[in-house]
Amino acid sequence: MDNLKLITMSDVEAEQIKFLWKPYIAYGKITIVQGDPGDGKTTMMLAIAAAVTRGEKIGCGGNAAPADTIFQTAEDGLADTIKPRLEQLGADCARVHVIDEEDKTLSLVDERIEAAIIRTGAKLFILDPLQAYMGGADMNGTGGVRPLMKRLAAVAESTGAAIVLIGHLNKNGGSKSVYRGLGSIDIPAAARSVLTVGRLVNVDENMRAFIQTKSNLAPTGKPQAFGLDPVSGFGWLGDCDVTIDELLDGKKEQKSASQLDLAKAFIKGLLAHGDVPAAEVFPKADAAGFPEATMKRAKSDLGIKSVKRGNEWFWVMEANQGYQAAQESQRVQEPFLLADTLD
Repeated sequence: MDNLKLITMSDVEAEQIKFLWKPYIAYGKITIVQGDPGDGKTTMMLAIAAAVTRGEKIGCGGNAAPADTIFQTAEDGLADTIKPRLEQLGADCARVHVIDEEDKTLSLVDERIEAAIIRTGAKLFILDPLQAYMGGADMNGTGGVRPLMKRLAAVAESTGAAIVLIGHLNKNGGSKSVYRGLGSIDIPAAARSVLTVGRLVNVDENMRAFIQTKSNLAPTGKPQAFGLDPVSGFGWLGDCDVTIDELLDGKKEQKSASQLDLAKAFIKGLLAHGDVPAAEVFPKADAAGFPEATMKRAKSDLGIKSVKRGNEWFWVMEANQGYQAAQESQRVQEPFLLADTLD
């Protein structure tokens, strides 16, 4: 057969997987972020995109050089929703791009995706929601989905960009979250990582978390919690002890988290966007039901420092060092209710 081509593995040069946020989002691969409407998946990805544009740490991940991103959305207005949220999250909006769909709607196999990533040098491409970009293909049919995902995976590999597809969950997928994503099983099968986002309302009405329900490139990461506070906005809360059943139900059994663990999450949320006057900490903690002794233990475990500025003491988290007070002031004075408007 003259058209037979063989690849000999001895001729293949091995490459190490690189991560935007290990082990959750890899460069050159497809990641799926799925969850029910209003659970914060879009806001979470906007926060990650903002961090990429600033070259700042994502959650517990490492730092990188500032980079461009592409955020493609079919659900939210750019001027009245996406840009205000990016500004609140501190994004460098000059590094955030959108493919213009005025003349032609985008699809997963559109050549403009690869062209846009190459032209901008984007390290992160986000498409929200997946269901809007199927190009008329039947999401539930293998024949329609597989070629689309194969093409998109090839674009991720050739450009080296991390491609994230945001999708909604269905209601009838059974206990396994991988089967609750809308459409054919070939969609999550093509992804190297799947992150399932949900609420933890009986811990805190503003608390969300994600669980890595699929990880092909590294050991599965720990669940990560984040807050959608009406005043302070988005904030990472760190590792979270939650099961997929609790996440999908929207409830977390209190017995699975100690009072100390909850106090640590409370402090991380409190300091997520900057230092807090010590005089404000304990009254807020008391209102939330945390004893002073538990707060002091949590503070010590987290390595929170007490720093005096003038005549006032502040609680300072190391990650907050150098955060501009002006940015924090703007967030407090002009809050956006992220949880009310974005998934």
